[in-house]
Amino acid sequence: MKRFFSQIKDKFKSYTEGEEEPSEEGEEGYVELNTEGEEEIKSKIMVRPFVMNDFEDIREILDSLREGYTIALINIKPLKDKDLVELKRAVNKLKKTCDAVEGEIAGFGEDYIVATPSFARIYKSKESSEITTDTEEITKEE
Repeated sequence: MKRFFSQIKDKFKSYTEGEEEPSEEGEEGYVELNTEGEEEIKSKIMVRPFVMNDFEDIREILDSLREGYTIALINIKPLKDKDLVELKRAVNKLKKTCDAVEGEIAGFGEDYIVATPSFARIYKSKESSEITTDTEEITKEE
């Protein structure tokens, strides 16, 4: 990389001193860049649906949130119908992970939870206060 910048500096320096530009036939005007070895930046955001049938299903959701590029839409209805205690455990675990990654979590209707990593925020208006308290109601029941 140093070589690249020094070549550019030399070219600019020679042009300002009155030298002619190199002809297009010569390769003096071209600098080859080495792009190998540079890591590809993962910049795509994924909105991913999940279905929580058992408490064990939470692992995949938590791993996705920890990576930091996934907004999770979680259908909790199957676990809610099956075992409310396990659902509470899962929601508490989701809350702790969202806090750890500085993300947010909110209920979305009666059967869905939205969990986001730190780059995303969940819109919470006064009208939707019912939506944001659903996860709290799940953990407070029983």
